[in-house]
Amino acid sequence: MVAFSVVSYFDRTIMSIAAPGIMRQFALSEPQMGAIYTAFLISYAAMNVPGGYLADRFGPRLVLAMAGLGAGLFTGLTALGGTPGLGAYLGILPAFFCIRFAMGLCTGPLYPTCARTIENWIPRTRHGRVQGFVSAGAGLGGATSPLLFSWMIGAYGWRMSFCIAGVATAILALVWYGYARDYPWQHRGVVRPDEIPQLGSVKHHEKSRSSSTLRRLLINPHLILLTVSCFTVNYFDYVYFFWIYYYLAKIRHFSNVESAVATTVVFLTGMVMSPLGGWLSDQLVERYGEKIGRRIVPIFSLTLSALLLCVGINLFSKVSTVVFLSLSLGFALFADGPYWATAIRLGGKQVGAAGGILNTGANFGGVAPYVAPLIASHFGWVWGWYSASIVLMAGVVIWFFIDPTKGSDAHGIGAGSLQ
Repeated sequence: MVAFSVVSYFDRTIMSIAAPGIMRQFALSEPQMGAIYTAFLISYAAMNVPGGYLADRFGPRLVLAMAGLGAGLFTGLTALGGTPGLGAYLGILPAFFCIRFAMGLCTGPLYPTCARTIENWIPRTRHGRVQGFVSAGAGLGGATSPLLFSWMIGAYGWRMSFCIAGVATAILALVWYGYARDYPWQHRGVVRPDEIPQLGSVKHHEKSRSSSTLRRLLINPHLILLTVSCFTVNYFDYVYFFWIYYYLAKIRHFSNVESAVATTVVFLTGMVMSPLGGWLSDQLVERYGEKIGRRIVPIFSLTLSALLLCVGINLFSKVSTVVFLSLSLGFALFADGPYWATAIRLGGKQVGAAGGILNTGANFGGVAPYVAPLIASHFGWVWGWYSASIVLMAGVVIWFFIDPTKGSDAHGIGAGSLQ
């Protein structure tokens, strides 16, 4: 799951690394490139609930394999977006838009399917830290893309580089399908499945999962509030993932090498801090219970994240700027584990669908790659970043009203208890 998270964020962020050259080659503006970024995120968001439902219905092994193969295909086909290619027939902007839209549809099931896998394999008291490691893959993918993909473009050109990335993604999907299983007792490496905690309850879960309806999730106010709050975090994160390299290179006048190194440092910080946030959240849940324990990490870390960004963009020193921006994204990803652990708790027997709802709403934050440069074109990039911090603080306020125990429990456990 971590590997899928790495390649997914590598594949989605490499467009931002290739963007300066593509924009120059095909005369695309910042808002037009933002629209191409958003094409992926719109379809990605739209496919989260169906993808989670499919994972609940057919199991994560098959769904994640098909998602990986499709994502690999359209990552490779990004090479055909210009001219010569589909751009010669559809136009440059529509061609890239359509390819990235299709890639988003294939990628959509990723994190809801991971949530289904975590519920099937991992005891509840470890959900936060495991999701933290999966989310850390996003940071690692984002950290790898600036240096590696910049080198690949220099060595092979942007078209061949997209093809190589697509092939690597497809290979991972085949490895997953060959090795992974939906449940622990199905895996050859599990010698004594009867000794694994919670297997009995998971078996019951497998048989009864269809009894819960999607409607119960859609009308759960705590899941909806969680989703809205996660939207604010994704809005904030996506400004980073799609514009930080451009911002440092073109607005702050870092050299290409400095921009690549700085972007790598920013995302590596997120990679390190994400599992730490999940681990700390699990510890706080064990000490204070789910209702209070799950709230503490996102409330404090997201507040710090917003403040650090506002300070960082006003610093003149390159080193100081990178340090503050790195910590800002790091504290934003620090909260990722609690979001997904709460969604899994609220989802009950339909964890995949609950994860799909969370990630669908969250990825409406995909408007950020278009909105941020639009704000910047009128008020400057400082306000493009300020707006992200303001949105993020709204997500902090929402956490005061979220109760992770108010969901449909998959295992018959009382709503207020922790097992």
